[in-house]
Amino acid sequence: MKYVRCKYKNKEYYGILENGVIKVLNRSYFCSSCTETGRRIPLKDVQLLAPTLFSKALCIGLNYKDHAEEFNLPVPKDPVVFMKASTTVADPDGNIIYPRFMSHHLDYEGELAVVIKKNCHKISEKEAKDYILGYTIANDVTARDLQSPTGQWTVAKGFDTFCPIGPYINTWLDPSKLDLETKVNGVVKQHSNTKNLIFPVPYLVSYLSHVMTLYTGDIILTGTPSGISRLKKGDVVEISIEGLGTLRNTVI
Repeated sequence: MKYVRCKYKNKEYYGILENGVIKVLNRSYFCSSCTETGRRIPLKDVQLLAPTLFSKALCIGLNYKDHAEEFNLPVPKDPVVFMKASTTVADPDGNIIYPRFMSHHLDYEGELAVVIKKNCHKISEKEAKDYILGYTIANDVTARDLQSPTGQWTVAKGFDTFCPIGPYINTWLDPSKLDLETKVNGVVKQHSNTKNLIFPVPYLVSYLSHVMTLYTGDIILTGTPSGISRLKKGDVVEISIEGLGTLRNTVI
């Protein structure tokens, strides 16, 4: 099932995407009691919005061996965790705002994102699937020149629009072996598969739930493979993941 959040005639809707048509729901798909209203809206007529408005995005750094190697860093023995604020969210086909007054080196990072279905605290790896609504695509946009000087990643990762997500949440997906590809202006920059993740999805959900409570709608960005490079004004970034479509954003 593919869940979407969208805007149609200046009104927001939650729905199920099927064959180019959105089946409108009576409430958010995070509500167990949501049902179809019977209304149908063509996908071409709507503006897709970020499929979840998270309270926090928990992100995993250096979770592909080749990405650690391109930065000459050791493969981590434990997850490298940082956070993005709720204000970093950006819609599919939305803009990434380049903070030129502070940064002169902006990078993309194409990633698989896990969407949490219900509040989650101190669960096991076996229980993780019961707390996952589905998966979507994320771009962990990074002001690279602001990342190293302080040793902290909050500023470099935390500007408004630095976490585009979408275009939808797929609930019928095995996250362990999905092809991932990132293009900039049509040129392939990243190509890998989630089978190369150092820490797999069930482990990450369990691990993070023992650190802090994960709330309904929160997301986990599972890391990016090698191939990141600099963005400039006007660049179009397209991240495609098998079964999840394409997340497309423009740098302004």
